Amino acid sequence: MKKLGLIHYNTPGATLREFLTWASDSGFEYAELMPPDVDVDGPSDEEVFAQARAVRKLVNSYGMRASALSARNDFLQTDSAAIEFQVKRMKKVATVVRILDDQAVIRSEGGWEKESIPRQMWGDALYECFARCTEFLTAQQVDLAIDNHGTVTNEGDLLITLLGRLDCPRIGSNLDTMNFRWLGHDIATCNRFYKSLAPYVKHVHLKDGSGSRENYQGAALGEGEIDLKCVVSSLRDAGYDGAYAAEYEGTEKLDGVGYIKCLAWMKAHL
Repeated sequence: MKKLGLIHYNTPGATLREFLTWASDSGFEYAELMPPDVDVDGPSDEEVFAQARAVRKLVNSYGMRASALSARNDFLQTDSAAIEFQVKRMKKVATVVRILDDQAVIRSEGGWEKESIPRQMWGDALYECFARCTEFLTAQQVDLAIDNHGTVTNEGDLLITLLGRLDCPRIGSNLDTMNFRWLGHDIATCNRFYKSLAPYVKHVHLKDGSGSRENYQGAALGEGEIDLKCVVSSLRDAGYDGAYAAEYEGTEKLDGVGYIKCLAWMKAHL
């Protein structure tokens, strides 16, 4: 069964309810929710969990399900207090995600570059934080998908090595199909990353475009330079059966035109 969704980003609708109205009317069935949709840093755990229950009820009332929640974390840490804070917060995120949907995953950041943490320390620093999550992820039966985002885990070989080192069935990849190219990797290297990461994938951002960094231009699926055929075949070969979330960063944002094009592509190719 195809699980066709989108991320609540660059979409019509100023509120969650307005977004869900547009998304469900357009034919989407799954949505990745963002921090403003569920404030995991709210005043008390009880209020956060109550909000998550209300959001689940709202999402389901539109015939939709939450596929993921963005954690907006930073696991590139070496300071013990910072590590403790990030891991404790992620444990709460896991509880929220399990409330939102029985099969939803955490869409986790890796971390953000810091002058205090040189590149040669990135792998060990990320491992330290993620390894501390394995026990509660297993206990709560929640999957965590590390996004190839920013400039740290967008280094595909670092991410692949990290996932192999963690060797945890509950920790995998949120495969964003454009981000490797955005960082500057060529298409052949992007394809190598897709194939290597496919067995680890827990959630997918289907995103297209062309160019990198300041030359990046977003596009609807099938209208950019990403080898989406390689992405789809790699995931099929690996037996991936999770959600596909369209992410659109092109110029056709008015009335969600770009997202409608993405949904049409997904229906035709997945």
